[in-house]
Amino acid sequence: MLHIDIHSFSYKKGGIPKDNSGNGGGFTFDCRGILNPGRIEEYKIQTGNDIGVQEYLETKTEMPKFLELVKSIISINIDNYLERGFEDLQISFGCTGGQHRSVYSAIKIAEFIKEKYPDGIEISLHHDEQHQLNS
Repeated sequence: MLHIDIHSFSYKKGGIPKDNSGNGGGFTFDCRGILNPGRIEEYKIQTGNDIGVQEYLETKTEMPKFLELVKSIISINIDNYLERGFEDLQISFGCTGGQHRSVYSAIKIAEFIKEKYPDGIEISLHHDEQHQLNS
């Protein structure tokens, strides 16, 4: 069974999450190159789990293109890890505050992995700055 640990985090607050599996890391994707919905008043107190923020990221930014590229990159490793019987992979998404872009990315990539790999994978989703969203 491959366990995939997915994190959203803040570069300003906690920094890149430590990999507790002993493998020394995994993928870390920087979402700061995507327009920040947190700069828009109506989204300031929301997170990447909220519909308004999600619609903004999907229609007003390069996020869809960014995530398509992420999906391609991580799929290569997931396929290989499954083939080789590896047990751990960490995928982290960082943005300035760990509230909007990184949360959205972590959620969407977790959904993608669950859909593409329905068997043989267990996912843990951690929102390092948004603890109420952890699953």
